[in-house]
Amino acid sequence: MTHLWVRAEQRDNEERVGLTPEGAARLIAAGLRVTVEESSVRAIPIDGYHAAGCEIAAENSWPQAPADAIIFGLKELPDDGTPLTHRHILFGHAFKGQPVGQILLKRFRAGGGTLYDLEYLVDETGRRVAAFGYWAGFAGAAVALKCWAAQQRGEIAGPVSTYAGSQALRDELAAELAAIDAARPTALVIGALGRVGTGAADLCAAMDVAVTRWDMQETAHGGPFPEVLEHDVFLNCILARPDTPVFVPAIAKTAPRRLSVIGDIACDPDSVFSPVKVYDRTTTWAEPALRVQDIPVLDVTAIDNLPSMLPVESSQDYAGQLLPSLLTLDDLAQGVWGRAEATFDEHAKGL
Repeated sequence: MTHLWVRAEQRDNEERVGLTPEGAARLIAAGLRVTVEESSVRAIPIDGYHAAGCEIAAENSWPQAPADAIIFGLKELPDDGTPLTHRHILFGHAFKGQPVGQILLKRFRAGGGTLYDLEYLVDETGRRVAAFGYWAGFAGAAVALKCWAAQQRGEIAGPVSTYAGSQALRDELAAELAAIDAARPTALVIGALGRVGTGAADLCAAMDVAVTRWDMQETAHGGPFPEVLEHDVFLNCILARPDTPVFVPAIAKTAPRRLSVIGDIACDPDSVFSPVKVYDRTTTWAEPALRVQDIPVLDVTAIDNLPSMLPVESSQDYAGQLLPSLLTLDDLAQGVWGRAEATFDEHAKGL
């Protein structure tokens, strides 16, 4: 019997989960065994999983899970260097040359485990079967506008937090913008036709922010892209790939520009393929803005778990997208799981 073990998240500001109680009930009905760890932070209470028929395990007990269990979480594992013996489903951020990702792959190789990276669960056409993209774009645009609003007050953006729902976030941001005696900023969204870009553009539109929407057609010439510097806010919604052009070169910091906020929602600063070259590290919930230039001011916000600001809505959306693939876990050699394992093997073989 296939055994799926849903672990508690162990990183700060992470309340999401990739399986809802309703989804767990579907898996159990299909013949899977489902264990869910207790969690002190998960946005969806444990009671629903218990009622669905899941086995309940202690928080963070996954290292002692049966050897045949498939461990399912979202964000990174504790960075303790231990060999990883299980099969894991998570966002590994390990296949684009990231230094931390290489360490993770070595841990899998040392323990004989396998990484099924959620970012690389794709269908026959190469399209991801599930993504948090819409809510990443929605929340990322909101944080970028908060950074812009703080600049208008002569400040730098303060801490961000979770919200009960997207309407609460919209209401708070609308009030913050209304309190500023200035016209709304302009925004350029690159990747506007994708999930992330759609979420970003929707949030901007809800705030009466004029949005220029770009996608592959507008960026196909490969740059340079002076239009980026002609907007107040730039929202990068394209994942870093080998063929991704540079949208914001390092010289943009001192170039004549209107641009004052970059929301790098794709958030891959330590990848050599990053299209935003004015910063080198992610930002945090406690300090969402990184000031990379004082005169003229330029702030970058690049939080790598933006959907966690809306943990219930983003979890429900993502879990619904992923469930059809979880229902095929009894055949890991085929379909999305077979493709994900091949991707892992390709990147780990050279270690």
